[in-house]
Amino acid sequence: MPDRFQVTKADEDTVLDYQHDESASGKLLGDIHDDEVPDSGDIHRDEENQKSTIDPNLYLYDDDLATRPHISTFISSIANYENTIPAATDPDAKPAAPSARMGTLIGVFLPCIQNIFGVILFIRLTWVVGTAGAICGFLIVLTCCCVTMLTAISMSAIATNGVVPAGGSYFMISRSLGPEFGGAVGMLFYTGTTLAAAMYIVGAVEIVLTYMAPWASIFGDFTKDADAMYNNFRVYGTLLLIFMGLIVFVGVKFVNKFATVALACVILSIIAVYVGIFDNINGNEKLYMCVLGKRLLKDIPLENCTKDDSFLRDIYCPNNKCEEYYLNNNVTKVKGIKGLSSGVFYDNIFPSFLEKGQFISYGRNSVDIENVGGQSYNQIMADITTSFTLLIGIFFPSVTGIMAGSNRSGDLADAQKSIPIGTICAILTTSTVYLSSVMFFAGTVDNLLLRDKFGQSIGGKLVVANIAWPNQWVILIGSFLSTLGAGLQSLTGAPRLLQAIARDEIIPFLAPFAKSSSRGEPTRALLLTIVICQCGILLGNVDLLAPLLSMFFLMCYGFVNLACAVQTLLRTPNWRPRFKFYHWSLSLLGLTLCISVMIMTSWYFALIAMGMAIIIYKYIEYRGAEKEWGDGIRGMALTAARYSLLRLEEGPPHTKNWRPQILVLSKLNDNLLPKYRKIFSFATQLKAGKGLTICVSVIKGDHTKITNKAVDAKNTLRKYMTDEKVKGFCDVLVAQEIGEGLSSVIQTIGLGGMKPNTVIIGWPYSWRQEGRNSWKTFIQTVRTVAACHMALMVPKGINFYPESNHKIGGNIDIWWIVHDGGLLMLLPFLLKQHRTWRNCKLRIFTVAQIEDNSIQMKKDLKTFLYHLRIEADVEVVEMNNSDISAYTYERTLMMEQRNQMLRALGLNKKENSKVDSQNDEKRNSIDSDGPENLDAPENLSNKDESTEKADDNIKSSVKPDEFNVRRMHTAIKLNEVIVEKSQDAQLVIMNLPGPPREVRAERESNYMEFLEVLTEGLEKVLMVRGGGREVITIYS
Repeated sequence: MPDRFQVTKADEDTVLDYQHDESASGKLLGDIHDDEVPDSGDIHRDEENQKSTIDPNLYLYDDDLATRPHISTFISSIANYENTIPAATDPDAKPAAPSARMGTLIGVFLPCIQNIFGVILFIRLTWVVGTAGAICGFLIVLTCCCVTMLTAISMSAIATNGVVPAGGSYFMISRSLGPEFGGAVGMLFYTGTTLAAAMYIVGAVEIVLTYMAPWASIFGDFTKDADAMYNNFRVYGTLLLIFMGLIVFVGVKFVNKFATVALACVILSIIAVYVGIFDNINGNEKLYMCVLGKRLLKDIPLENCTKDDSFLRDIYCPNNKCEEYYLNNNVTKVKGIKGLSSGVFYDNIFPSFLEKGQFISYGRNSVDIENVGGQSYNQIMADITTSFTLLIGIFFPSVTGIMAGSNRSGDLADAQKSIPIGTICAILTTSTVYLSSVMFFAGTVDNLLLRDKFGQSIGGKLVVANIAWPNQWVILIGSFLSTLGAGLQSLTGAPRLLQAIARDEIIPFLAPFAKSSSRGEPTRALLLTIVICQCGILLGNVDLLAPLLSMFFLMCYGFVNLACAVQTLLRTPNWRPRFKFYHWSLSLLGLTLCISVMIMTSWYFALIAMGMAIIIYKYIEYRGAEKEWGDGIRGMALTAARYSLLRLEEGPPHTKNWRPQILVLSKLNDNLLPKYRKIFSFATQLKAGKGLTICVSVIKGDHTKITNKAVDAKNTLRKYMTDEKVKGFCDVLVAQEIGEGLSSVIQTIGLGGMKPNTVIIGWPYSWRQEGRNSWKTFIQTVRTVAACHMALMVPKGINFYPESNHKIGGNIDIWWIVHDGGLLMLLPFLLKQHRTWRNCKLRIFTVAQIEDNSIQMKKDLKTFLYHLRIEADVEVVEMNNSDISAYTYERTLMMEQRNQMLRALGLNKKENSKVDSQNDEKRNSIDSDGPENLDAPENLSNKDESTEKADDNIKSSVKPDEFNVRRMHTAIKLNEVIVEKSQDAQLVIMNLPGPPREVRAERESNYMEFLEVLTEGLEKVLMVRGGGREVITIYS
């Protein structure tokens, strides 16, 4: 047994007397009868009775437990939190069944698959491959997939940085970059989703009118007139929009159920295409095209595909005058689907970009592609001018939909795990399908048929449908239903997104759309969505809608990448994503790709999207705000600084924006040098919080007389800060009393919202020395810090702390006794951001009370740390309610005896001062009259005699106070456990017990003794006391 736990023989009798007063069950002295209680215990009788419910092992923290919960209480209250906003409930209604918690497959992967695979896959991918060629087509798809993959990585980092309630990109960006960016991105995302609904509706109409029911055209033969085709799309698109809008308005449940059907259609259709590719590996004898020379013809029956037939002659030789190209070239039948074994892949490697009005033909010979005569006859022409960048814009909507998982985060069982895995796996799956489809289409289908956008050369059939197995109707029906389902999902999601933005009240003119109908549906937002969607339908062309909505999605994805890059570079304390495979360079690359694709695709559409974002941003930022213009760069810098300070002054920062603004109180020695140099190193190691550091020292004296000393001390302080790489400011205050000076500094230091919120003060090692009042200054400072609602850190053993240029390994142990805002969780995380502590592992210990379930407590604590994104080993320490040991009584007796001795010595000093003055008078008379008698030595011996008498009286009368025994018991028991578990730890972080409420010398001295006992045997200790507010959160 260590020496400090041994009971000396001199005090054994006294200790045993008080042990007999304890009951066998371990009850404390509060249960002793009135006549048996020591007189000193009467002072605290009422206070102790009120605290009888406190665990005996935690009496040292009894003042804290009144306002700060014990850890078991705290973590059990948040272990089963809800991450969604509760809806209004009917008090008379039956309680609803608990919502299903979806996993990665159902909650993220499949919804992303459904939203990514869209109409472009079925009606435009073959045309993109034929026009761009296999190489450029592969690059187009790869570029789009890279954009979404990089965005998904950034989104995964943001989504796993805490609990993300439902809201998708709008919620993530608005909470990461602020309401201005959030509002702008929210409106962009809303507009893109609405235009996506328009594109899906036009695509669905195109599938029906072009490939399923061409007889339904109301504007004549649209194969001969493109305007007639687009007018058909506008009319039928409008009717379909009205029908789908009614479905969304009346039955949202139907939309959700239909989503499953649409998903099944998408998957079955893709499987049918892949099976068909290998089923037609040697080609398809049922599908032929008619080709004149190298030009592709349309509306020509195969039996008439010959020059010997009068059908072609009547077309190309009106009035017996034949068209020159017809005369100079032969007519042939070409197999449309040649199969992978044919080697047609080599014919589809290179691009075949055309300008509007040029003929679709083999090769790039101007004779074959140019329309010299002005008549198209039955030759298929390019309806738009194509280029690499334009095709990127047309194809890009095929890879959107990656936000589907994050939009459902409120319904996921483990969003931080499911969103990254599900989203990235969905992107990898769809990218694999797209990239392989490019190669398979290029290796299966003839180049002319690939470039035939509407399948006019094969009788108005969909090219992909004719590849599929067993027949084309699998694809036609499947693509129509999946496109319809995607449109319904867009019409359902867009109004809810608009309503969420309106309810945030960041865009005032959207306030009317925040209201819901009596059924809880966003009816007003739905009406606006239908109006905007109708504007998109009036464009009537998927090839125009696709690049336009691509702009809005690219802007949205660009802001997601920007948010991740900014958070990573700023390294805010709350930025702790559980998803680790991200980097700011990847986010910036994603942002660059988004901007580049926007500009390359359509610079005027890009300007529209950017202009819309800028207008919304400025509107949110400057509504009601005053602008002040300075002169030159300095004027703008001063305006920005003033604006930022005034913004910070508006209120305390949000929990996730809290960062330690450190005030270091450095003690100076007699040479005006900082006493503890490593306290500056410690402040530097906390710089991961990116907070402000101010170092201040207080000198005792008159400022008018020692101004030069103050200046020298400030220069020395600044040099120490520079040497230890502390970023911040320093100052020196001259005051009549050190304690008053420190109090003034704590209350007044800082400017506006940049006032320090955390104080670092050294431990007063000399507090036991007679004549030193450092402990009084220390406790006064602790009280001042608490009154100012600031956090406090007291490093003990500071000289053993590592230098900033050293690297250490081992454990950082956190002893979490009471919850005071989560500062104990945040500090080790910040320390580990510095290279000195980076290799250390975190271990968190907490104490279970008698009534606690330690197994459940450990599980809840692990859950809490998981949502905090902090990796640490967890251990719950069970402390039995043991009897108070003899050593506890001995240590308490020694502490109280010391206090009474000091009090007696203080009284004797006053008496001795009178004796000394009398002796001085006698010495003066002796010096003048000569030596007559020498009584001074006898009088001078009075001090020793009185001290001995006081010591004897104390030993015979003092008995330990119950109040002190309980706290000493807590300090000793906790210290035993901490030393046992953490003696080899590189740093032990623990709660600093609150100072005594009574301003009495005995209580304050006892408090210091309790802290000494609590930290005894530990080399490096950091005692922490929160400022009374939360500094860490599980939310993003």
